[in-house]
Amino acid sequence: MNQPTDLNTCTEDKMELAASFLPVSGSEVISDVTDELLVESYLQTRSPDVFAKLVKRYERELFTFLRRFVGDAQQAEDVFQATFLSVHLRIDQFEKGRRFRPWLYAIASNKSIDFMRRNRRHQAVSLDAKSARSDSDDSLAQRLQSSGESPDQLAIQKETGARVRKAVQELSEPTQQLIQLAFYQGMKYSDIAEILQIPIGTVKSRVFTAVRKLNQIWLRIHETSPEAETPKK
Repeated sequence: MNQPTDLNTCTEDKMELAASFLPVSGSEVISDVTDELLVESYLQTRSPDVFAKLVKRYERELFTFLRRFVGDAQQAEDVFQATFLSVHLRIDQFEKGRRFRPWLYAIASNKSIDFMRRNRRHQAVSLDAKSARSDSDDSLAQRLQSSGESPDQLAIQKETGARVRKAVQELSEPTQQLIQLAFYQGMKYSDIAEILQIPIGTVKSRVFTAVRKLNQIWLRIHETSPEAETPKK
């Protein structure tokens, strides 16, 4: 992986350290061993092979989350490496009895937010033609359209997905984090509460507020779109 762009917490030496833990092609992932057992094994042995299995297990899932969050594949790779470097450096802080997945996503989310704040000029990258539309875009679009927009006013599916992503990126970084976890990752409120370290009731309230803000942005984007300005024949 290439050297990260403007990540203050990751020097070149640290990135090389992180890359050394990435699994080589063909690394086997033991599906019947829990994340927590792998973490415990790594705590005891500090084995690169054990850590590589943990990285491999989340390689696709976490990278997809990060790519949607930061808006660019190369930057997502940088944040991915920074995330697992942080896991390695903070592994002694992992509390026994806690689940690994929410802890990992908490680190990844915070790294993403830090990265986006340092690289605001890149936040619009995911809106170009290279961005792939996902089912989550459609699901979120349907949620936004429930406000009463008539079907004949909707853009074609691909453009609708792009507008959803554009609307999400106009939100604050913490709100984007919430949208990504709740809608794109499909996490339960209990998992989000654990990641953000807030009560479930607060998660529900923030999701409601986030969707309301997103709906306002969505309507504004649609009203200013070329399709909305074209008179019906």
